Amino acid sequence: MDHQVTVQQPIIRFVDDEPREMNDEVAIEYPLTVVVDGEEFATMVCTPTYIEELVIGFLASEGLIRSSDEILSLTLDEPRGFAYVELKYKQSVSKDFHSKRFIGSCCGKSRQFYLQNDARTARTVLSRNTITPDQCFSLVNQMQNSSRDFQVTGGVHNAALCTSEGMVIFRTDIGRHNALDKIFGYMIQNRISPADKVIVFSGRISSEVLLKVAKMGVGIILSKSAPTSLALELAKDLEITAIGFVRNSSMNVYTHPQRLVTYSVR
Repeated sequence: MDHQVTVQQPIIRFVDDEPREMNDEVAIEYPLTVVVDGEEFATMVCTPTYIEELVIGFLASEGLIRSSDEILSLTLDEPRGFAYVELKYKQSVSKDFHSKRFIGSCCGKSRQFYLQNDARTARTVLSRNTITPDQCFSLVNQMQNSSRDFQVTGGVHNAALCTSEGMVIFRTDIGRHNALDKIFGYMIQNRISPADKVIVFSGRISSEVLLKVAKMGVGIILSKSAPTSLALELAKDLEITAIGFVRNSSMNVYTHPQRLVTYSVR
């Protein structure tokens, strides 16, 4: 399969009430079914790039694996849209387990997770990584400048794995969760330490996004968009620094500002 992000689509564009025939670029939407140990586990729609990373990151996010050593085989049938995975340690892939709400308590703090597997895989982040405001602006600009596919389609989400000094990798997908899973998969495949890493993200910081960052073990997330209230509750509890609305020369630091090295109370 040709790993494209966009395809050409003939359109009629109206400008000042004048119709013009032209081609436009639209984002590809690709269905991918993940089969684990012979059992259909999930079907997602995604951008058909870095599919192996996506599958590995997705399995880690769902709590089925912790390292690439736990995957005996991963076979892609890209024309048909299937990924076949054999795991070293067989376990339940019951949809009930991965859809049941779980409310628990840990270390005296109340934690509310949407799914049981979140409770198993989301951990308090102990990273002591720090960042400056200028580095925040620089990283978001680097991600934005790398997003040619967003610039021509407006239909994809972008995510980047960074150090405070610059981008390590950049991934794009029509699904914001998929973009993060591709980064997670890259980290697992390449045994990348999360200790000094930062996630830069184009979309809203929702609770699901925040939980994925926690599962990666990354202590800082930057976004040009807004957070949600539950995401911030989780960020406080999981000790993640959430910074939103990183635009031009302003940003909002919502949680754990101690990682921002110039921070001082006024």
